[in-house]
Amino acid sequence: MDSVKDRIETDLKANDVVLYMKGTPVFPQCGFSAAVVQVLTHMGVKFKGINVLEDPEIRNGIKEFANWPTIPQLYVKGEFIGGCDIVREMYQTGELADLLQTKGINVKAA
Repeated sequence: MDSVKDRIETDLKANDVVLYMKGTPVFPQCGFSAAVVQVLTHMGVKFKGINVLEDPEIRNGIKEFANWPTIPQLYVKGEFIGGCDIVREMYQTGELADLLQTKGINVKAA
């Protein structure tokens, strides 16, 4: 598990915004992943998408890492934000834009 945890921590340190998802940002392979990609894209947020379908170790490891059973999982500056429902709700209330801006992430004006 250490090597998987190390890989996750390396990705989180190297990228301000990381989305562990099914598929890729260009071709999401589940509706929940697609919804989070759509929110981030709409907000103009640059992010790294990591396709958990390509790597079963990461797919299982990220669930343990965050102690969160589902994918997608959004991280900002190494902090776990949540899955699809949480991200969507935060977006709708404006909380996601506030969080991103507070952490120094550029967000496109609404």
